[in-house]
Amino acid sequence: MPRPPFSSPIAWAFVPYVAMSVLHVALLAFGSPLAAPTKLALMPLLAVPVLVATPRLRPAAKTALLLVAIGASWLGDGAGAFFPAAPELPLMLAFFGVAHLAYIALFLRFLKRRRLPLWTVVYVAWWIAMIITLGPHTGGLLIAVGAYGVVLAGTAAFAARCHPLVAIGGAFFLASDTVLAFQLFLPDALPAWSSPAVMLTYTLGQGLIVGGALLTRHDRSTSS
Repeated sequence: MPRPPFSSPIAWAFVPYVAMSVLHVALLAFGSPLAAPTKLALMPLLAVPVLVATPRLRPAAKTALLLVAIGASWLGDGAGAFFPAAPELPLMLAFFGVAHLAYIALFLRFLKRRRLPLWTVVYVAWWIAMIITLGPHTGGLLIAVGAYGVVLAGTAAFAARCHPLVAIGGAFFLASDTVLAFQLFLPDALPAWSSPAVMLTYTLGQGLIVGGALLTRHDRSTSS
């Protein structure tokens, strides 16, 4: 009898990531100093199900793009800790830019299932609204923030062509970056719970993207 699309070893491999995500968001909500080290544990744990699934995933470029996206996200999460002498914000934008580009390449080359839905025009509207709202507060980072916003909107839009979990994950990822952008450039406009909200939507987005990607890869490998 064939196994379910999401085989047990892969599903169980997500458990440490889910547990650490819940712990991290809770620690953030309570202002614990342990929130920082748990944040750095998130992406390595998300890589675990990808590594568990690697023997059955083809071609290798799919796995490589997933791991590049997760690894670059990890460097973005820890930019301040890993590179204390460098300016944190530009470095964080650079690493997450690489992560988003890797996801876009993954979506377009290996995971797409349908044409770009018409409703994804909302992501263009999102970019315009963000530039109008935050642009005056970005200073010398306006061009970098604008370019990064294009990449963010592209990730969410191209995710909509993929497995529904990937599409939902892309939307959550964009929501996380939206709240984070307000934290960085208009901090007085947000309530105290915005930091847990950033990480809740971030961990959901990343986990759903990876989960949907692994489901798609399994379906295609078994049908070929």
